[in-house]
Amino acid sequence: MKRIAVGTLVVCFLAGAFAMSGSQKSAVQADLQIDIANRNPWTNLRLNDAADNFHFVVVSDRTGGNRGRIFSQAMEQINLLQPAFVVSVGDLIQGYSKDKATIIKEWKELQSYTSKLQMPFFYVPGNHDVANAIQTDEWKSRFGRSYYHFLYKDVLFLAVNTDDPYEDKSPRISKEQIEYFAGVLKANAGVRWTFVCLHKPIWTDKNLPATGWLEMETLLKGRNYTVFAGHLHRYQKYVRQGMNYYQLATTGGGSRLRGQRYGEFDQVAWVTVKKTESPIIANLMLDGIYNESLKQPVTSEEGVPIYNRKPTHPVAGRVTIDNSPAANAQIIFWRTDPADKEGKKSVRVSDAWVEPDGSYRMTTYVANDGLQEGEYRVTITLRTPTIEPSGAPGKNLLPERFAEPTMTDLRAIVKTGPNEFSFNLSSK
Repeated sequence: MKRIAVGTLVVCFLAGAFAMSGSQKSAVQADLQIDIANRNPWTNLRLNDAADNFHFVVVSDRTGGNRGRIFSQAMEQINLLQPAFVVSVGDLIQGYSKDKATIIKEWKELQSYTSKLQMPFFYVPGNHDVANAIQTDEWKSRFGRSYYHFLYKDVLFLAVNTDDPYEDKSPRISKEQIEYFAGVLKANAGVRWTFVCLHKPIWTDKNLPATGWLEMETLLKGRNYTVFAGHLHRYQKYVRQGMNYYQLATTGGGSRLRGQRYGEFDQVAWVTVKKTESPIIANLMLDGIYNESLKQPVTSEEGVPIYNRKPTHPVAGRVTIDNSPAANAQIIFWRTDPADKEGKKSVRVSDAWVEPDGSYRMTTYVANDGLQEGEYRVTITLRTPTIEPSGAPGKNLLPERFAEPTMTDLRAIVKTGPNEFSFNLSSK
């Protein structure tokens, strides 16, 4: 038996010097000391700690009715993971206020949490953060730029503002911003990977040409890149231009928390960057990250109270197609838009997936709590896939008359107490 010390240089052995399980004659780039014999209790000595490798974390939405002790605890949990740095996809404060004192108070609270991190935190604006001129000015006074870039280990990071400017809640990337990133991408054409962090999954917008995202994609085309977004509080993966786009769930933001099937959970994304491979994405559920005492950190973060919640009543039933369970169909309940005097427009209230036995249960505020009293239009679709990789809806296998609230003749009147509505559709 002999001992080898493997330093940062590759150590090569003379052929036949050691019979390392039959063929291994070299070990690479690690501060490793180990005794080698004819047979060894390991698979290989190619340690996974190349100088080019690194890890970072992406955190998602905190607002939209944020729940207490989630985001602040996540900062403590990230310290357990010890990434190189943390990036955001926006919506960090509740916002939507023109009272400067309120805005300052909210940012002070948020930064009291991010200051607990043992590594850098990179801010990206969301609509809750820059919802009006006063909020935008506060962002500038605190952080200066609302869009920027940085490089780390030959990897480029773009922090994109999808509310530039903020108008009528529609996503926008200004021409000035596009020109800025055009220059950045041109100057960094040879980087090994590019990450784009933005708030709104802008590629799903109905008026995509007006958003500026197509120009951004033109700039990105031909290079290796990954996109991270948030905003909708539901996890979803897309593929555009052959590249992966991730819409993250929440990091304490408002959510019905119906679980993985609905993409509704609290998470951070753990990203591993390697020199010769695509990035490796691990979605970490916050309720599964504990310290050695198996206790979650206790913080003083208060949630945002939700006022004016109206009573809900259990709503369940079965959906069948030609008398067979409509497994994986999506059922949506709609109400007439109160702002529409003609009563032709509908507002989407809630959705549910149909289970393998044909059953479903509806949700308004928290999982399976039902719906408010009233009359609803009901649509049912069965799409394969549910969403195309590009973000477009998948092909609907059911007649289109069941798919649109303006066309459907399916109705449900929710009353006080338990409600059951079953629908047997014809596939023709």
